[in-house]
Amino acid sequence: MKLTACFFFVFFFLSFLATSNGVVVSSLLQLSSAESSKYLTQDELWLNQTLDHFSPYDHRKFSQRYYEFLDHFRIPDGPIFLKICGEASCNGIPNDYISVLAKKFGAAVVSVEHRYYGKSSPFKSLTTENLKYLSSKQALFDLAAFRQYYQETLNAKLNKSNADNPWFVFGTSYAGALSAWFRLKFPHLTCGSLASSGVVLSIFNFTEFDEQVGESAGPECKSALQEITQLVDKKLASNSKETKAIFGAAELKNDGDFLYFLADAAVIAFQYGNPDVLCDPLIEAKKNGSDLVNAYAKYVKEYYVEYFGVSVETYNQEHLKNTAVEGNTADRLWWFQVCTEVAFFQVAPANDSIRSSRVDTSYHLNLCKNVFGDGIYPDVDATNLYYGGTKIAGSKIVFTNGSQDPWRHASKQTSSPDMPSYIITCHNCGHGTDMRGCPQSPLIPEGDAKNCTSPDEVLKVRKQIIEHIDLWLSQCQSSDV
Repeated sequence: MKLTACFFFVFFFLSFLATSNGVVVSSLLQLSSAESSKYLTQDELWLNQTLDHFSPYDHRKFSQRYYEFLDHFRIPDGPIFLKICGEASCNGIPNDYISVLAKKFGAAVVSVEHRYYGKSSPFKSLTTENLKYLSSKQALFDLAAFRQYYQETLNAKLNKSNADNPWFVFGTSYAGALSAWFRLKFPHLTCGSLASSGVVLSIFNFTEFDEQVGESAGPECKSALQEITQLVDKKLASNSKETKAIFGAAELKNDGDFLYFLADAAVIAFQYGNPDVLCDPLIEAKKNGSDLVNAYAKYVKEYYVEYFGVSVETYNQEHLKNTAVEGNTADRLWWFQVCTEVAFFQVAPANDSIRSSRVDTSYHLNLCKNVFGDGIYPDVDATNLYYGGTKIAGSKIVFTNGSQDPWRHASKQTSSPDMPSYIITCHNCGHGTDMRGCPQSPLIPEGDAKNCTSPDEVLKVRKQIIEHIDLWLSQCQSSDV
């Protein structure tokens, strides 16, 4: 899902944690104070996790990495906040808004790495056969098993009885979906959940994604992006190699991979709430009669690749075929989940599209087959049947979404009494805005409470989140749940 297909979730972690291309930042490394401040902790802990939770015969285990942060924990009965790691290497607990919440509620914060990602790989090779235990269903059971393990470990340390601390679960993006699904499937194990930009609806042809990009861009910027797409398509037809070189992407031999790369580069500006960095120079170039393709290439190379840290290799299908556990494995792993469970195929709408029409359903299905072999395709109907999609029948789940974020169309945007949904409406309100650090400038992770007053729309939603956490924790503590 490359950020629009396979990589959008990975980018969420790249932007929050400032890691690069799946390179594990070990707690054994000497980190600068600036780098360390991006995390509450990077001290690694481990548990033996069951490989297949659904087999009564397979008792194999693998080592799963997790973290704990106890600085704000109100011993012995304070709440435990479980921050779900998603589809990337989990190199610590980020110092984002959850640190503010933990201090307010006297909570311990724990976070467990998603199976297969980072250092939590069950196998020494990521062949398609070995990936059969990589699924959201197995990951949810991992979280349930971890929750029980950690509670028992904490009880032993504090010399407590079998009484549980109140738990609350947090997640953003795919991890946001896991947060909602965890409350749905294991309601007895958590007092409530926050699904920030939680993509609970699997979608085969996700045309709404591109449509939202156009809406978020506004008429002038959208027009410029559409013109760029038309110009690039023509240049590709006449000189493919030279055209790709303009964007520093000559290694992408497949035209579809290249066009996906260009589409994602535009998306990131709206997804993470920084539209001006893309639109201002394009609108200016169009007004001045400057070369639009060169203006866009400058943005792609300087912002998307250099500043944001995207590797062009991420879009190369030959790279996705790599089965080695070392290096950046997240690309292949997330594409496997895309190609088996959730799809989110960001295809060009029939009319008024921004991305090239060559990024279509066939491109995605061919990628799945080319990378993973015959018989691999996303059964989105089964996924939505299992979880309920936007008709999820859970309780005590808060859904939040940024108004500019194209992923919000895969989230629950309609409120119900026990599952409130909030759309954060502002110029730079994108993916996971409510869980970012403070102040709300793009990609600032640190959670300093004294800076958490701006913008007003984010503050209003955060107040609502706090009210729900407070209520649901108190209800949980006064019951047996």
